[in-house]
Amino acid sequence: MAYDKFTLLSSSAVPMPIENVDTDQIIPARFLKATERKGFGDNLFRDWRYDTDGTPKKDFVLNNPIYSGKILVGGRNFGSGSSREHAAWAIYDYGFRCVVSSFFADIFKNNALNIGILPVQVSAEFLDKIFTAIEADPHAELVIDLPGQTITISATKESESFAINSYKKHNMINGFDDIDYLQTMKDEIKLFASKSMY
Repeated sequence: MAYDKFTLLSSSAVPMPIENVDTDQIIPARFLKATERKGFGDNLFRDWRYDTDGTPKKDFVLNNPIYSGKILVGGRNFGSGSSREHAAWAIYDYGFRCVVSSFFADIFKNNALNIGILPVQVSAEFLDKIFTAIEADPHAELVIDLPGQTITISATKESESFAINSYKKHNMINGFDDIDYLQTMKDEIKLFASKSMY
């Protein structure tokens, strides 16, 4: 199994209402030397989280203990910029399993889905409602229902549907990456290959 199965996620959320967050801000280029997915969470939003001497910046949301959870709520156009997979790796390694925004860059969206992070794209109006709910209660719960493809604000019961590719949805529910998916089809592939030889 490539990553944790994703079906229903109920969690508080970390609000980051910043638009046009690009992949270099998510994980700066100087931290891209490693080829394994481990350890990138330490440097998630590194230049926003820490001063040059390594001191945490008190005004950055990830350094504010009042906020926690497995859901990151970002502003419009999240994940723009270069196509580095490491941006998704850093978000996953930090502990987030879902990112909510009103728009995602396509390459980031696909990279996230490939490693088990669910990008939930909502309307601008619903995104504002989420930020309002978290502002009213930092522990406000969001419920992400992948099989039903809905996101709900628990306090208000307001809900919105989101779209997802059916193949990626199947893989996330089962915790599969592309290789895992192919492994489930081994017998069919062998049969097809044997027939193709004649």
